[in-house]
Amino acid sequence: MRHLDIVKQFQPSLHTETHAPSPDMVDDDHYRAYTRSSHDLGGEPDIPITWEEKEEEIWEHNTFVTCEVLAWRGVWNAEERRRRQNVDVGQTIYLGLPYYGRWLMTAALILVDKQYVTLSELQDKIHEVRQRYE
Repeated sequence: MRHLDIVKQFQPSLHTETHAPSPDMVDDDHYRAYTRSSHDLGGEPDIPITWEEKEEEIWEHNTFVTCEVLAWRGVWNAEERRRRQNVDVGQTIYLGLPYYGRWLMTAALILVDKQYVTLSELQDKIHEVRQRYE
């Protein structure tokens, strides 16, 4: 359950508990806030950051190539991949995982959802790779 402790760190610091409003309480601003997707960050306050060029790491390059091969094989298309890794994940995962981490997570989810591999096969492979690097 350690991952839940990590996920809690990604929650907004100024979050306040609210109850679902009744339909007559939802004005235009509330509607836009409720329907905003997690990757739509335009206009949100943030701190200034320093732009730095970054060399892709090997795992990032391998993830990109794997996802392209999945597309060539007809497992998914670019639009499905973008929707699954940017919109469907929710804000906590979107902000908590690195860019290619979301690609990798999405590839695994698609392969299981479309029954190319079973969840237990995926878990076994992850366990095998972890043991190889420990």
